[in-house]
Amino acid sequence: MEDRPAVQGKGHMIQRIFIGVSLVLMMTALFLIFVYVPTEENMGVVQRIFYLHVPLAWLAFLSYFVIFVCSIAYLIKPQEKWDWVAYAAGEVGILFTSLVLITGPIWAKPAWGQWWTWDARLTTTLILWVIYLAYLLIRSFANSESQGARFAAALGIVGFLNVPLTALAVSLWRTQHPPAVIFEGGLESSMLLTLMVSLAAFTVLYVPLVAQRARLRRTETDLLKLEEELDLAGR
Repeated sequence: MEDRPAVQGKGHMIQRIFIGVSLVLMMTALFLIFVYVPTEENMGVVQRIFYLHVPLAWLAFLSYFVIFVCSIAYLIKPQEKWDWVAYAAGEVGILFTSLVLITGPIWAKPAWGQWWTWDARLTTTLILWVIYLAYLLIRSFANSESQGARFAAALGIVGFLNVPLTALAVSLWRTQHPPAVIFEGGLESSMLLTLMVSLAAFTVLYVPLVAQRARLRRTETDLLKLEEELDLAGR
């Protein structure tokens, strides 16, 4: 059986590989976005934010799926590793959801003539951001780490219901937000290639981000336990 330092060493090596691959993909994506892909004839240069906005939204959804799966696993078998990964996905997820809510209005202003409208897709995305925030804050109101993890897991499962609602908002309601043209064949080959490379770049980067934050969360948990033990010993 491999010892923990050996496993950690392999984990760091894999993480460096992911970071290296993501760097190459990200540089390629930036070249495709700003040099290779043609400018969209109706919206002009601002349409290029599409190649960043869509991958950011994808990672926001992916983060909540990770929270959903890990939360179920934690409630079935309360192992801290599930909570560490879920918490890490929550922090990374709220970052990407925030970037979605920033890049969206930048695109909307020249396209719609206004920064924000209470469109169904925009509103459900804002609700998703609030749920992410609540997921991270709910632990502060618990009496213990384990109780906070259980409360957060329950919210992580229930809150996931908003993800398909957000994804399908354009189909369920009349909305200004454009439909998913990628599934409707509305992108020419160069645009589709650029989007696929950008999606790959962000997805590969996502893995080491969550892994590193989960490791930090594990360290935080160990320090909290040590602090509690020292407090008990001092009494």
